[in-house]
Amino acid sequence: MPRRPPSSYLLAAALLVGLLLWLAFGDLQRFQSAPPPADSEHSAPTRVEYRDSRAETYTPQLVAQGQLEPVRELELRTRRAGRVAELPVALGERVDAGEVLLRLAPDALEAQLARAEDELARARAELAGAEELQRRELSSRLELLRLQAGVSAAAAEVAELREALDQTRPQAPFAGVLDRLDVERGEVLQVGETFGRLVDDRQLTASAWVAQREVLGLEPGLAVEAQLLDGSRLSGELTHVSRRADPTTRTFYLEATLDNAERRRLAGGSATLSITREARRVHTLSSALLVLDDAGQLAVKHLDGDRVAVSPVTLVDADTDTARVAGLPERVRLITLGGGFVAAGERVEAVAAESVADGGEGAN
Repeated sequence: MPRRPPSSYLLAAALLVGLLLWLAFGDLQRFQSAPPPADSEHSAPTRVEYRDSRAETYTPQLVAQGQLEPVRELELRTRRAGRVAELPVALGERVDAGEVLLRLAPDALEAQLARAEDELARARAELAGAEELQRRELSSRLELLRLQAGVSAAAAEVAELREALDQTRPQAPFAGVLDRLDVERGEVLQVGETFGRLVDDRQLTASAWVAQREVLGLEPGLAVEAQLLDGSRLSGELTHVSRRADPTTRTFYLEATLDNAERRRLAGGSATLSITREARRVHTLSSALLVLDDAGQLAVKHLDGDRVAVSPVTLVDADTDTARVAGLPERVRLITLGGGFVAAGERVEAVAAESVADGGEGAN
């Protein structure tokens, strides 16, 4: 077997030693624990575009789907049993407060009342005579008290009979329309039985449910406008906002009172409610310019001199393209392009945007 030349061993050993030395003392800069400091003061600032924005007065509106009901309606019930003798008001007819809606046969009530009134007159006359005798000391105190009790009993009987007679003639408790009539002449009614429904349609109550984030700032007295299915509108004001959310839907119930001067047949229908909130000073900008600050709050990037500022804002209104926010200074330079590449406090090269239209914004 031929032997390897000695020079081959020497060459292999030299290569091995060189490799070890390179691994041990090679490019030390590459293995430093920290990168060399950057000369940030001399680096070129990031270029951003901005536009001047001025606050304007904006009146936000809350839109909700509502249900319309009469401001007052009442199921009419009898307070006394009896036979229907007369129906003085026709179905659908308007009545005034206090107008008789139904007459039951009084039977013997009128005669009983006349007798009780006579008894009351006799008792009062006897009492007057006893008082005269008492002044002349010709009557006892006990006899006077007995006659006074008699007068009181007679007066109570008269009042009861008058009330019973009034119950045979139920009256309208408020002005409205006899919207339903459930009885016929000659029919016998029992105590508490329904004979009709009275509706006051001079005003309407609009009710709706709104989300938690929308109920803030809603208070009774705010203007409300209801748009009906035919496009017409009714005006009114907010009258109630619930203090507690529904435990199932987490929504809040509200009511508004609307004028229905034309007495239109709208009760039971639906409408779109527009609630006018308090006017605020806002900036209008592209929705794409909204960011979250370090605290997780909605914010907007703008310029403070040649530095970037991030200010928290309150979203007043927004749609798919435009947002209206409050909380910024009256005049501000909004960063409209390049805002996504800069942070708060960073020095930038600011260039005015060529267009202030919303279509030129949005690169965040």
